[in-house]
Amino acid sequence: MTKNIRNIAIIAHVDHGKTTLVDQLLWQSGAFRENQHVAERVMDSGDLERERGITILAKNTSVFYNNTKINIVDTPGHADFGGEVERVLKMVDGVVLVVDAFEGPMPQTKFVLKNALDLNLPVVCCINKVDRPDARPAEVEDEVLELFMELDASEAQLDSPFIYASAKKGWASADISAETKNMDALFQMMLTHIPEPAGDPQAPTQILIYNIDYSSYLGRIGVGKVINGVVKVNDSVVIVNASEPDTSKNVKIAKLYEFSGLEREEVTEAGIGAIIALSGIPEIKIGDTLCSPENPAALPFSKISEPTLVMNFMVNNSPFAGQEGKFLTSRQVRERLYRELNTDMSLRVEDTDSTDVFKVSGRGELHLSILIETMRREGYEFQVSKPTVLYKEIDGQKHEPMESVIIDVPEDFAGVVIQKLGSRRGEMLNMAASKGGYTRIDFSIPARGLIGYRSEFLTDTKGNGIMNTLFDGYAPYKGDIADRPQGSLISFETGKAVAYGMFNAQERGALFITPGTKVYAGMVVGRNARRGDMEVNICKQKKLLNIRAAGTDEALRLVPAEILSLEQCLEFIADDELVEITPESLRIRKKLLDANARQRANKPAKG
Repeated sequence: MTKNIRNIAIIAHVDHGKTTLVDQLLWQSGAFRENQHVAERVMDSGDLERERGITILAKNTSVFYNNTKINIVDTPGHADFGGEVERVLKMVDGVVLVVDAFEGPMPQTKFVLKNALDLNLPVVCCINKVDRPDARPAEVEDEVLELFMELDASEAQLDSPFIYASAKKGWASADISAETKNMDALFQMMLTHIPEPAGDPQAPTQILIYNIDYSSYLGRIGVGKVINGVVKVNDSVVIVNASEPDTSKNVKIAKLYEFSGLEREEVTEAGIGAIIALSGIPEIKIGDTLCSPENPAALPFSKISEPTLVMNFMVNNSPFAGQEGKFLTSRQVRERLYRELNTDMSLRVEDTDSTDVFKVSGRGELHLSILIETMRREGYEFQVSKPTVLYKEIDGQKHEPMESVIIDVPEDFAGVVIQKLGSRRGEMLNMAASKGGYTRIDFSIPARGLIGYRSEFLTDTKGNGIMNTLFDGYAPYKGDIADRPQGSLISFETGKAVAYGMFNAQERGALFITPGTKVYAGMVVGRNARRGDMEVNICKQKKLLNIRAAGTDEALRLVPAEILSLEQCLEFIADDELVEITPESLRIRKKLLDANARQRANKPAKG
């Protein structure tokens, strides 16, 4: 039964072409009709994935090649979603490591490869984008082998085969200098180098659940792999979990599905190695094992890396609360956050002393901002605090999370990048010239040093720099980092922003709003050009007098507003500020809206 199945994960750094490669495997295996209209990067099915051009959730598909069913899992390439990769690798029998033929191995390449090698999975190395004008496949192959050696790969792993491909043009070749017409060489390599699933078809049934899906019709759907035995529709099974050894529950499988192309195909039974989806079990969660009642033995689940950033989610209590959102109460926000734990293994949610505040921990700013954006699109309204790092005490000493940073930047901007990261307690490890006038700089920097830096980095490099980061363990506390160099412009009163008032305020700094925007006292409306906060009256109107003088009625010229995205808002805010999130608006505000209360809070204590 297992001879005709292969379970494979496609792993890589962000933007190295995993999802495009899966597109071509689907097309060339006949998963789509010739005249069928299919969007590019078809596996990126979520709205946010399409908008941002990144994979956020690991997804399943399958193709048939030479009478063999190949189950493929497309994984995220961004470090913030590394938890998706960690749990998926437990389900597959081999991986295809995709590496860009120009960029070579990047931080996330090292992370995903290390996880695969630790699980002793066979690796097929695919050098992608070899048709790029600046491609250097031979050098990149050497760099990948160096990475294998750095990660203490075994002799068998060092013998991993290499294949050269252009996923965009739809071809792959085992010969570095020969272009082919299809992906057959990659298909053949997957069949020969990646083994069939192991297991005992006569043993009691064991299914390990590694993902949760949801359907408004079927409810919760568990996605897992049949490790031993055979599973059939209407089977009675026991849910057990290795992390909760004292709990178990008898349940019945209502419906059973296997993946076929992009669809789920209903089946009556599935054997060893099959990647299946099953419904009818409302309490199922990631990490559960479904077992035969005669032998309820839980399978161990992969340990997911700990979160490094934390922020507070709280009920919106601004003057505009309840005007734009559908779900506003602490109960609704709490339920939604705890529901996210069912599908996101990297997230942590904790209650606090206040019933209106919840502590949410994640792997990085992007990880948390994707959750925030998803919730606001669902109609939730709430507030969030500035992200802060999670410290640890090791041997009585304060340790903090560190990030490994690789920056590719034009030579002209290297100096300002080194200076800025140095002021944020970054330590430069290596600097080397790369092709096309770019310089590659490696840094080790505290995670808190990167909060608020990305938008500054894009400004400093005029949009030409590329920054990649990866969590790099904990290290002793590196010392204090200076606060942001600029303060906030704060609205003096509640009302509508008026061009006349904004014209006078823009001399003080950059504004975040446009004329006609509703504002309230204590709301941050711009960035001060100097340190410290400043109140501005942007609702001030020109007095209408019947006296006219030359030059006083000239048109007011406003500088275009700097409209901040969600990530930029989270990067900008200070410790005493919040971001108000609604389905229609993003507003930055002071925690204390009253100017006198802020003044008292900032007054140094006597004595």
